[in-house]
Amino acid sequence: MGQLRRFKDLVIDWEMTPEDAVALYLEWGNNGYRGGYQNAVRSKTDHSNYFVVNTWKTPPTVTLVRRNSDGAEELVELPLPDSLARDFVTSVHGHKGVYGVNEPIRQWLEREIFGRS
Repeated sequence: MGQLRRFKDLVIDWEMTPEDAVALYLEWGNNGYRGGYQNAVRSKTDHSNYFVVNTWKTPPTVTLVRRNSDGAEELVELPLPDSLARDFVTSVHGHKGVYGVNEPIRQWLEREIFGRS
């Protein structure tokens, strides 16, 4: 899992969800619809780095995404540890989709990236 350590200098937006990213970076949605993002995207240099959980895949994966108004780039994709995957799938009632990370997954990612315990 040490491959996440290479991203330790990135600024991660832990609050960004897939829905927020679409609203913020797609032309039609650049309006801060939830009120959490006050600054509109002004140029292609504006970007966010955030994680998503993909339950379409088995096992579920977590992906680090960099998004700007041009699109999204997947920087790294990893399978979730079994216990985190099981708990997350249960929390979304087995639904398939792409979701923001929950607190246990965030804590795991921070340990993997920054060596935090």
